[in-house]
Amino acid sequence: MIRKAKLEDLNIITEYNYHLALETENLKLDKNILKKGVEAVLLDESKGVYYLCEINKQIVGQLLITYEWSDWRNANFYWIQSVYVNKDYRSQGIFKALYKFVKEKASLNNVCGLKLYVEMDNKNAQATYRSLGMLPSSYSIYESLN
Repeated sequence: MIRKAKLEDLNIITEYNYHLALETENLKLDKNILKKGVEAVLLDESKGVYYLCEINKQIVGQLLITYEWSDWRNANFYWIQSVYVNKDYRSQGIFKALYKFVKEKASLNNVCGLKLYVEMDNKNAQATYRSLGMLPSSYSIYESLN
């Protein structure tokens, strides 16, 4: 079952995001800051929405949708972020179910496209995204962190 996250899901989302950063970037996030960031989203949907996949009342996967306004298209893009599937449930279609759910939501909400970023070395994730019809963008992402 796919559902929108609630404030009661704060701890599991925080834990999954912590593991995501550790597994994909070998980055140990400050859990207090991370928890406040997740809570900010859960309390304010203008920042984004987490969707969770639940099996037998256990949360086994998640993703976060944030928004990017496109003046060229007069519509939002959904950015897919914070994708995490519990290790015990990988390769069982959890992300695919979350993706299809969000893609359907997007088609109902004047969303012009879905985007996500992926580590260049994460070939498994890239293969998964391609299998769902997503293609590499012609853009590279640059950033400047404060």
